[in-house]
Amino acid sequence: MNDRPCPAPRRKFLKLAAAAPLLGGWTGAALAAAYPQRPLTFVVPFGPGGNVDGVGRLMAAAMGPLLGQTIVVENRAGAGGSLGASLVAQAAPDGYMLMVGSNGPLTVNPFVQAKLAYDPLKDFAPIGLVGTVAHVLIANNAFAAKTLQDAVALSKRQFVGCASSGVGSATHLTLARLNAQTGARIEHVPFRGGNTLVPALLGGDVQLASMEFSTALPLHQSGRARILAIAAARRSPLAPDIPTFMESGVAGFTAQSYVGLLAPARIPADVLARLEQAANAALDSGELADRLRGLGLDVADAAQRRGQGFAAFLRAEYERSGEAARLAGIKPE
Repeated sequence: MNDRPCPAPRRKFLKLAAAAPLLGGWTGAALAAAYPQRPLTFVVPFGPGGNVDGVGRLMAAAMGPLLGQTIVVENRAGAGGSLGASLVAQAAPDGYMLMVGSNGPLTVNPFVQAKLAYDPLKDFAPIGLVGTVAHVLIANNAFAAKTLQDAVALSKRQFVGCASSGVGSATHLTLARLNAQTGARIEHVPFRGGNTLVPALLGGDVQLASMEFSTALPLHQSGRARILAIAAARRSPLAPDIPTFMESGVAGFTAQSYVGLLAPARIPADVLARLEQAANAALDSGELADRLRGLGLDVADAAQRRGQGFAAFLRAEYERSGEAARLAGIKPE
């Protein structure tokens, strides 16, 4: 019985079984090489307009041709960016749904919102940082203080109100750090986004605002308000007349918002590498880099454009935001 020839179907099965490991490896490589085979979606976890949406659309337009597919930008606003972030965190890790990420959903909301449906440091695979935009302190034209030092000193003698885009926002945390480091007593006045913040500043309802440089720059350039200082390592070439916080006596002080691309965790390494390569090629384009700089963005350096560098950047921002939230007395709710 055991000496009988192996039937043909059985022989074929044994050959296939022996070849399975090689076949599986070849199939995985082939699938990665074929990616992408259909359009991609960039989820912007905020409404249309604003820095994150603008940067996301520029990156989508630049990366689409490099990947050979259309990239659709989908705005999923809600819960300070947490709604869109949750959507991407729970998406299939196949490289077809990505997030245009920023401070709110990644490194601010964990210290503001008690029950996030995702872990920002575990549920995403960073593709690369696109760039950063510094925060500024801007004053209305009626405000007596003409410099950051004057504003700090004045706040110790009388009420000085400073608007931000909301409790626990990145710009609120910057104000908390400024108060802690200088002993200033600038009072936080939260607003619900820039649509109401800017008119309040220009109308004199608040003396100061903590906001992103890209939003404040047109107000400064038009003479409708005055930027007192920029929280960057160096002055901006777009407005070289504005001193840094460090030049204004606040040692080592920088603060920024950032925009980067992320995929769901567990995305295949080859697909992640393809996306990283496309993002870097797009940023290497002088035209795209110039457009981003025109928005007030500092384009990321070569190391931070990589997934590993962006991951290290996010961990540092996470720690900084946690400390700022503690200084501001903010507890997750």
